[in-house]
Amino acid sequence: MAIRRRDFLKSAGAIAASIGLPRLARGAEAASIYDLEHFGNARILHITDAHAQLNPVYFREPSVNIGIGEMAGRPPHLVGRAFLDRFGIRPDSADAYAFTCFEFEKSSARFGKLGGFAHLKTLIDRLRGDVGEKHSVLVDGGDLWQGTGLANVMQGRDMVEVANLLGIEAMTGHWEFTYGEQALRDNLERFKGEFLAQNVFLTEEAAFNDARAFDKATGRVFKPSMIKELGGHRVAIIGQAFPYVPIAHPKRFTPDWTFGIREEELQKHVDGLRGHDKVDAVILLSHNGMDVDLKLASRVTGIDVILGGHTHDAVPQPVAVKNASGTTLVTNAGSNGKFLAVLDLALDKGKVSDVRYHLLPVYSELLKPDPAMSELIGRVRAPHVMDWSEKIATPDRLLYRRGNFSGPVDQLICAALRTELDAEIALSPGFRWGVTTLPNQALTMEDVLAETAITYPETYVQEMTGAQIKDVLEDICDNLFNADPYYQQGGDMVRVGGLTYTCTPAGAAGGRISELQLDGGKPLAANKRYKVAGWASINAQQGAPVWDVVGKYLRSGRMPEPYHSGVTLQGVEDNPGIAGQG
Repeated sequence: MAIRRRDFLKSAGAIAASIGLPRLARGAEAASIYDLEHFGNARILHITDAHAQLNPVYFREPSVNIGIGEMAGRPPHLVGRAFLDRFGIRPDSADAYAFTCFEFEKSSARFGKLGGFAHLKTLIDRLRGDVGEKHSVLVDGGDLWQGTGLANVMQGRDMVEVANLLGIEAMTGHWEFTYGEQALRDNLERFKGEFLAQNVFLTEEAAFNDARAFDKATGRVFKPSMIKELGGHRVAIIGQAFPYVPIAHPKRFTPDWTFGIREEELQKHVDGLRGHDKVDAVILLSHNGMDVDLKLASRVTGIDVILGGHTHDAVPQPVAVKNASGTTLVTNAGSNGKFLAVLDLALDKGKVSDVRYHLLPVYSELLKPDPAMSELIGRVRAPHVMDWSEKIATPDRLLYRRGNFSGPVDQLICAALRTELDAEIALSPGFRWGVTTLPNQALTMEDVLAETAITYPETYVQEMTGAQIKDVLEDICDNLFNADPYYQQGGDMVRVGGLTYTCTPAGAAGGRISELQLDGGKPLAANKRYKVAGWASINAQQGAPVWDVVGKYLRSGRMPEPYHSGVTLQGVEDNPGIAGQG
């Protein structure tokens, strides 16, 4: 299957610079970015990991995204110049700004914010209109309902309204499950599309107690797939929810459900769609994470394309994976509403004969916001925005989160935890959601909530021995760098405050973390007990919400020292997944 990708903004950046414009070129040059050559007879539009970011955002892509073993130097584990070289992107282009961390601060002033659902609506309507409604479908890969204070307060109800207006016809889930079963089902009653998850089943006890399920015979909790007729052809879309929900989040949110990759069940379902239902194409709408999807594609046959999410990787071109019956294309479509993936299929004689794929950056300054979506966003935000709009600090540096080991946002959270809770050490989860704040830009409580808003935000302080702290670091490091993708859960390394260490990502399990030291250089003693602060525990806690702790710290006028991850890396000096600390 041939794959083509247009160089969307090869000249736009140069044009803007030559005539002195601070931002993207406009007019015909701008419009051409989204003029896709007509191809095939079925168009699938895909967004994922928007994390409830209704308005345009700044979001710095990672400077550290290390691949180990077979994944070293392969997408998605490329950053900075290595990424630009691999995909043929000019360093001074808007694509370089959208897809990488390269010269982010400089480029942010030139190209502006990306995403925004009013702008997405305009682009989606245009791309669906280009081929006709009967030839297109819009799908979402999950993590749509969580990531802001508004979504947290409304338990995702705001995003259901937005999804309906946007025209999402199918979605799967991850953070959606952290609102609990009742809120999830209430939202799905309002959602006009299909919620698909082939890999969520009732526990044995829940099945015995006749708990609610889509299919009582199999124990599947949700509909596994849908068949959409596009251009006179039958396209199957299978949902694959995040496989590790009860491990990564408190089990109390989903006590009756069991998750997992469910390879065997997936293969049987694909075979049924191909055989009994006689579909012309099979698409997996996945929230596995890209490394997991690459392995899955090599083992499960009959899937044409995996539309992937969870790990927030923006990969411009699909990766072709061979398996026993042919080839599966694996994609990943970024995060925060920054990108819209366009998959065009040529369907002929019961199969996919050819494919075109584009991952389009959503440049907010090139797209007029849709009036109806703008009105909806304003309406759902109105009751809350004033409460969160007060300026509480003006950071003198770039604040970002994404990166394997840390970021200035995480350093800020750790500093707040240590200071306000009087702790020697702070631990903060390696979440990949959260936006970027430019230097000297006012920071509000809404911004703080965009980094912290979850349904289990309570802070805690507990005593831990040095050995226990090391064990925690080793366990999470193995999740991040395990050579078998099926043992990866897709987050980044736990962030630390008051502590430094050396990490050998390619080391053996239990032996990747060494040289642990407290601030000031004193070694962490294995048998000594330390006062440790944290948040987002899978065990119920009683402390103040983390956003209140961070807000109090910022209002006091404090700011951490200039950013450093506190991690020294070993054995990955030439890895193209490293472009700097973070």
